[in-house]
Amino acid sequence: MAVGVRVVQKVSSTRGFAKVAPYVIPALDRAVHRLTRGKVLLSAQMLPGIVLTSTGARSGLARRAPLACMPEEGGRSWILVGSNFGRPGHPAWTHNLLARPEARISWKGEDIPVTARLLEGEERAAAWQAVLRFWPPYATYQARVEREIRLFRLVRS
Repeated sequence: MAVGVRVVQKVSSTRGFAKVAPYVIPALDRAVHRLTRGKVLLSAQMLPGIVLTSTGARSGLARRAPLACMPEEGGRSWILVGSNFGRPGHPAWTHNLLARPEARISWKGEDIPVTARLLEGEERAAAWQAVLRFWPPYATYQARVEREIRLFRLVRS
């Protein structure tokens, strides 16, 4: 593993990162994504990333969220981790997908319609182990919160 990746993993596991990152990283990602017409996400330089466009659970309005993802099957499906950087509450985008699973993602500049499904039971357990191999800091996030971190599988619609 590259030294840079280990450093980022260590930093991303800290409580200070959890306090600052939810405000700074998405704002930077949105700006760069917009400026590059969907071609670049800054955070995707360390982890693969998408921009999720879901429908607000209460508002019914389009909501955009840049998110890290774990691609599966060569880009036919993606796992999203509702870690919220190890903060107590579930992130808003998870509520949106539970209420309205039909969404869109921007993946490497391609706009893709997807359907989201919350993973549960054995399927979630297997996906969680894969996620931890993919990005170990998620274990720190889970240890920090009492809630079970939600995992979603997005598949092309």
